[in-house]
Amino acid sequence: MSTTLQPPLGPDGIQALLEGFSQPAVLLTLDHRIAAANSAYNRWYSSGGDPLDRHCYEVSHHYPVPCDQAGEQCPLSACLRSGEPQRALHLHHTPAGEEHVDVDMRPLRDAKGAISGFLEVMHHVKFASALPAGEGLVGRSPAFNRMLELVQRTAPAEIPVLLLGESGTGKELVARAVHESSPRANGPFVPLECSGLTESLFESELFGHEKGAFTGAVGRKDGLVEAARGGTLFLDEVGDIPLSMQVKLLRLLESGTFRRVGGVRVQRADFRLVCATHRNLRRMVEEESFREDLYYRISAFPIQLPALRERKGDIPLLVDALLKRIPHAHVERIAPEAMECLERWPWPGNIRELRNVLERASLLADDGILRPAHLGEVGDGCRERPDPAGELLAGNELIPLGRLERIYLARAVARFPGDKRELARRLGISERTLYRKLRQLQQGEDTDLR
Repeated sequence: MSTTLQPPLGPDGIQALLEGFSQPAVLLTLDHRIAAANSAYNRWYSSGGDPLDRHCYEVSHHYPVPCDQAGEQCPLSACLRSGEPQRALHLHHTPAGEEHVDVDMRPLRDAKGAISGFLEVMHHVKFASALPAGEGLVGRSPAFNRMLELVQRTAPAEIPVLLLGESGTGKELVARAVHESSPRANGPFVPLECSGLTESLFESELFGHEKGAFTGAVGRKDGLVEAARGGTLFLDEVGDIPLSMQVKLLRLLESGTFRRVGGVRVQRADFRLVCATHRNLRRMVEEESFREDLYYRISAFPIQLPALRERKGDIPLLVDALLKRIPHAHVERIAPEAMECLERWPWPGNIRELRNVLERASLLADDGILRPAHLGEVGDGCRERPDPAGELLAGNELIPLGRLERIYLARAVARFPGDKRELARRLGISERTLYRKLRQLQQGEDTDLR
């Protein structure tokens, strides 16, 4: 719903409205200029000078043009077109460096109902970093940011979340991010690895058991449902739960109650459910190896985690972050050819495989410089480097230079989605020329070669 801003509100009323937000908030004009800002915004974004009357994209992104002309989604432009509130996850420049920000844009209307400006409120995402942080989620690629936006949207709710993705993509880290950004953050986060558990062991782990419930039950044991009371229960590899046990999990979710194995007293459950799997649950439902009713219970809000090959631009950032997390990894720098090998590898094992490769390589880099020879099969895989020119000239067809430049620029932006100033420097062109070519790319035109 749009916010109505009546003309009598005046400058003092506008400032009071903005100061009512604890997060950075600004009033924007139709042409992207900052008309008013609250104290939180000034603390975060005034390091480059007074933000008033400057363009929002200039302050937040250091862009000379609006976001949608720089290859990103612009919530203001979308809000102006639709007349409805818009949200987008962006990377903003702050005193702490670039940070992920969930932008909430709302149109303001005058007494006649016409859009007269915009209220922008910025929520800093605390569970992810665009810098090589020592813990938590790290990334800045478009695929990573799309996932992050979904996590940010669902975290405050109680809705069950289903994390989908290949093994090694960091599903437990994302589950912890959902928990730590939720109202249950002060409660426990309780994970259960479902693969490899027998039916009796799964039931005992989940619900607990009474003394004497079965052979070896020498005392009462609380289950993980009890341990997760007031917090989040994370069922990893939920697709591996035995079919006979799925009905008991379904009953728990539908009734909110459970009994220990061998017990008679019904207890109330109180947890937020997050599940994860690398399996295709829809196909398992069709094959009748996973209950359809349980599938719809746990998949209220599915989030697809991108494979590492879908976020190649994050590899240098992830390498720096992982080397900080590996105990006793004393790598002073990475040789450029080694980084090229890491960027070219397909990573079937995703981030888990990348960490394993780096852990081994750090033990072999005696002089503190990580080289291709330390990367095992990853280094071996890039010794015979294909000739890009040979690929392009294969066959009889010649590609027009303008079209060739478009293809190269699109790939460069996809692999280097960071600071456009740095991208322009690496391409050997001015920042203004880069933005002109990006506009042409967005409009589907051939870029000129000047």
